[in-house]
Amino acid sequence: MGLTITIVDYGMGNLSSVKNAFDHIGVQSTVTNKIDDLKNARAICLPGVGAFGEAMTNLKNLNLVDELTYQVVHQKKPFLGICLGMQLIAESSEENGLHKGLGWIDGKVLRIQTDAKLRLPHIGWNDLHFPRQSFLYEGMGPDKNFYFVHSYQMVCDPQWVTASCEYGGLVTASVQKENMVATQFHPEKSHANGMLVLRNFIKYATSLC
Repeated sequence: MGLTITIVDYGMGNLSSVKNAFDHIGVQSTVTNKIDDLKNARAICLPGVGAFGEAMTNLKNLNLVDELTYQVVHQKKPFLGICLGMQLIAESSEENGLHKGLGWIDGKVLRIQTDAKLRLPHIGWNDLHFPRQSFLYEGMGPDKNFYFVHSYQMVCDPQWVTASCEYGGLVTASVQKENMVATQFHPEKSHANGMLVLRNFIKYATSLC
C-alpha cells in the first residue's frame, strides 16, 4: 500500500486543487480536520490561502495546533506547507496586526516591500533561484517557473531558505528544516514543475515512513 497524504482542512481554501494534484500524480490523500487522523498520518500537508490571523484562529478553534506541533515537530512526520501553510510555521505575522504563528521555524511573515512599479499581491509566474540544494527540486530542467499569489513573505535565517524569487527584491519561495519543507508558490498550480515538486516530496516522505 502506497503513502497516503493527510491534507489538513482548517477552512482556508484550495484543498480540492491540492488533492487533485496528488490524484494527478497517483498519490492517495485524505482531507480532514480530525485529531485522530493526524495521529495516524504518515505525511502531512498544510495548504491554505487567506489571512494569517484567521488561519491561526481556525486551527486553534479546531484544537489542531498542539496535535500538529506534536506530530510534525516531535514525531518528525514529513510535512509540506503550501502558501499560507508555509507562513503559518513561522513565529509571527504582521498581516492585519501582529499574530503568533506555529513557531516551528525561526522567522517572521512581513509584507513584501516593492516600489510603485510593482503591485501587490504578487500574482503570476516567477523564476526561482536556489541558494542551496533541496530534494524538492531534484531533476528540474532549465525552466524554473512557478505560480505565486501573495502579499506577505517569510523572512528567516538564510540557512532555511532553499529557493527565492525576485519581486522588488529577493522573496522567500521555499524553506526546509529537518522533516519540514514549505513553498510560498502553489505547486498544484505550477504545471509540470509543481508536479515534480510534489513527486519529490512524496519520494522523500516515503523514504522516512
